[in-house]
Amino acid sequence: MTGLFDGTFARGPVTAAVTDEAWLRAMLEVEAALARAAARLGLVPATAADAVTGACADPAGLDLATVVARAADAGNPVPPLVTVLRDAVGPRDSVAVHVGATSQDVLDTALVLVARTALERLDALLRGAADTAAGLAERHRDDVVMGRTLMQQALPTTFGLKAAGWAAGLDAVRERGAEVRAALPVQYGGAVGTLAGSRGSGVALRAALAEELDLETTPVAWHTVRLPIADLAGLLGAVAGVVATIAVDVVLLAQSEVAEVAEVGGGRGGSSAMPHKQNPVAAISARACARRAPGLVATLLTAMEQEHERAAGAWHSEWPALTELLRTVGSAAAWLAESLDSLRVDPARMAATVTAAAGPQLASAATEALAGTLGRGPAHEAVAEAVRTAQSDGRPLVTVLAERTGLDPASLPVAPDLGEAAAQVDAVLSEHVRVVHGEP
Repeated sequence: MTGLFDGTFARGPVTAAVTDEAWLRAMLEVEAALARAAARLGLVPATAADAVTGACADPAGLDLATVVARAADAGNPVPPLVTVLRDAVGPRDSVAVHVGATSQDVLDTALVLVARTALERLDALLRGAADTAAGLAERHRDDVVMGRTLMQQALPTTFGLKAAGWAAGLDAVRERGAEVRAALPVQYGGAVGTLAGSRGSGVALRAALAEELDLETTPVAWHTVRLPIADLAGLLGAVAGVVATIAVDVVLLAQSEVAEVAEVGGGRGGSSAMPHKQNPVAAISARACARRAPGLVATLLTAMEQEHERAAGAWHSEWPALTELLRTVGSAAAWLAESLDSLRVDPARMAATVTAAAGPQLASAATEALAGTLGRGPAHEAVAEAVRTAQSDGRPLVTVLAERTGLDPASLPVAPDLGEAAAQVDAVLSEHVRVVHGEP
């Protein structure tokens, strides 16, 4: 039986990448890679490294229950894991277990491996959502929709431009994610960062371990300078923000009074009390997951202040915080992909809203028409005063404008001024192709 709320907050493929089993596999992968790296440098026999690699490759043959049971007593799961590994390979080959390392070396490197796998899966979700958003932008490139600022009707824009903004945001965080993934570093410094336990080969061993795991090496250990964790936190916080912004757009556009989009299919969105309701559950759930991210980001950034050569508690707080941050942002991205895939856009409804909201367009056009004779500032104030009068008197704005300014309504453009919306959509679509396919 899964958790009651896992369907919402443990959604999609990222969840499987951050389980306890995934963490244990990553720690074993680090220990195996360290044994092989040490053998390459002649620090341990190749046969011993092979024995460690074999034991790590078969977790079923290890007493991992003991690792879990004793992790709290040791302060982290690495000491009991090392004991279990040494028992598994025997006294002769145990020389290749945990060569010159400290617990933080293994756990930090495992964290990096877990994060890398999770980010790869997150990237696939974001790419799918970006592709869908780009498709919406292309299909609705010129379909007018009322732009809204501060939750009020402003001026017409296009749904294509709105969806292009979604695609651009998703592509941008994907590019940032690729940079963070490429820079993920190995951790190896020994007890206090001096590499004293590596028999004079510590720097080379760190580089060899990084090569084994396809990670970046570093000139010194980053035991208490937690910039890699801060990079992960910042990236995931940015992803959550982009996802939440798109999701809230969908929620607002799907309101009954607006009804310009709707999530369709999937059998979701019903109410226990109101049979007529069809809630945009995927977008709502994306928002719910994304809203959990800032607090977890704050936990990781707060933990950056660490004492001397090993933090007393701050380091420990990172493990569950980053695990949950990856899970909740991955779930948010999974829900957003589902929402956009199921999105039905109603161009006729959007156009009707724009047509009905003649006031904003008229006011904007009148300001432009008067600016040539009155100047921009006076024209703006004259039209604003006419709007206030029309609202207080209950008269049409066009009538008040004609009285106050002598403006001939027939001289104003009828069609909404969409500016360079279409050109910007085209630019985003071109950039999306570059991001997805790596074209220059």
